[in-house]
Amino acid sequence: MPVELSSAALHARSTAFAGAFVAGAEPPESFDALAGDLARYQAAHSEGFARLCRARGVDLAAMTSADAIPPVPTDAFKLTRVSTFALEETTKTFRTSGTTVGARGEHFFRDVTTYEAAALASGRHWLARDLTARVPVIVLAPSPAEAADSSLVHMCASFVQELGVPAPPDETFLIDADGVLDLATFDERVANALAQNQPMLVLGTSFAFVHFIDGLGQDTFCLPAGSRVMQTGGYKGRSREVPADVLRSDLARAFGLDRRAIVAEYGMTELSSQFYEQTLFEPAAPLGRYAEPPWARVVPVDPETLAPVLDGAVGIAKIIDLMNVDSAVAVLTQDQVRRVGGGFELLGRAPGAVPRGCSIAIEELLGR
Repeated sequence: MPVELSSAALHARSTAFAGAFVAGAEPPESFDALAGDLARYQAAHSEGFARLCRARGVDLAAMTSADAIPPVPTDAFKLTRVSTFALEETTKTFRTSGTTVGARGEHFFRDVTTYEAAALASGRHWLARDLTARVPVIVLAPSPAEAADSSLVHMCASFVQELGVPAPPDETFLIDADGVLDLATFDERVANALAQNQPMLVLGTSFAFVHFIDGLGQDTFCLPAGSRVMQTGGYKGRSREVPADVLRSDLARAFGLDRRAIVAEYGMTELSSQFYEQTLFEPAAPLGRYAEPPWARVVPVDPETLAPVLDGAVGIAKIIDLMNVDSAVAVLTQDQVRRVGGGFELLGRAPGAVPRGCSIAIEELLGR
């Protein structure tokens, strides 16, 4: 009996991966099988992706390995609609930061619940698996009402809803639309948590934490025992840049936490999955190494040929994301990565111009 390749059926299969992960069970099916079906569905409903497959000589009907799926460059999300459905079916649109030169990338969703299931499964596993009750959650970012098109804010709002002690938005999202950080409310939330001996979850971007540290000076906001911090994202010109190890040490000092309780997250608008350091729960896990959930793979590839490089060698990240049901199951970034010990390390953006392999793939996708 042929497998049903409808959006609804594929969303159900993808979400089942997150459900199995939460339950501590094995994935419900082969990663390669679902990735192949997603690629076939996307080629059937997205002419750009079909063109890319033809240009790469990929026979999707005969494909058995996810590694063979041609990746869609992240810059393509700025140049065309990477989607399998009509615009009027869109229920949510996430956009890349508007702080860099050029158009903003757009990621359209027909069903955002799959994204939310994956985000919560990963977030619980690497940030909150030991928590037996809701905890105070603080987000150093604007509220969803002020940043409705931010995938990061949407993810943080999901964490607030599922993990947090109920609190008004203006006591939870502590950066306003003008970028002003509410340190007074932060102080009140910390004092209340200390009084009730509740660990806290603090979520924020690198540039927000740099502003926080600058505003704090040598003062501290020692958080209750068992608290943890999620730090994500780059700087995009919004603040001075601080090396990752220095920022981690500054945050550990400011919050009175062990450095291993400062957990870095890696994600992007064009994906539906996130990746975390394992430091909070794995004593032997090194700082700076990210783990993949069972529904995503990070493959370093040569920036010109897009062929996988050897383990330990540096390449740009090709990410296969089974939660990207209605967009692109394989995405090509300009981030340099290296596979090490079952995970991967982030080494920053590829220097200079857009890697040649990305540029060629964009031309093929657009049919130029």
